[in-house]
Amino acid sequence: MVTKKNGVSEIKGRNIAIPGTLTTAYLALRLYQPSFDYVVVPFDEIQQFVLAGNADAGLLIHEGQLTYADEGLKKIVDLGEWWSNRTGGLPLPLGGNIIRRDLGPEMIRKVSKLLHDSIAYALSHRKEAIDYAQQFGRGLDKERTDKFVGMYVNDLTLGYGERGRKGVERLMTEAFEKGLIPRPVPVEFA
Repeated sequence: MVTKKNGVSEIKGRNIAIPGTLTTAYLALRLYQPSFDYVVVPFDEIQQFVLAGNADAGLLIHEGQLTYADEGLKKIVDLGEWWSNRTGGLPLPLGGNIIRRDLGPEMIRKVSKLLHDSIAYALSHRKEAIDYAQQFGRGLDKERTDKFVGMYVNDLTLGYGERGRKGVERLMTEAFEKGLIPRPVPVEFA
């Protein structure tokens, strides 16, 4: 979450530019502070939207997390750090691959294996993966591209492990308990 250099430090009651209401980032923000107004802005336009004074603050995803200071913005809160601090180090799950149960166990295993193998290949061929990813980095240099990719493609991407599973379960449980989602979400991992 960022604001102008001399902007707000508290978001309660403020107008926040968000990338969408169905994002994990928005859900985490609602857990952090449920009382604010928002406007949905394309993720790659949020920084300029805030700089233009169209919102008090902006919820950044993607490359903006690494470039906001270059553009004259300052951090109010890093929701990943906030989440980790309050959960004893659990990762904040950001997105995920969901497979419909009605596709059946065989198809679920097949899709899961294809996803796993693709991620494993990218992790074991990091230089090539970074070179490829750089074309989508909207101006990031190679060092920042590598840092950004490492933030989102890592061992937890390959397999949640116990910490990752607990992070997903805790996020869904807290979201339900605080009335942010309509019903409990039974989390299953393939």
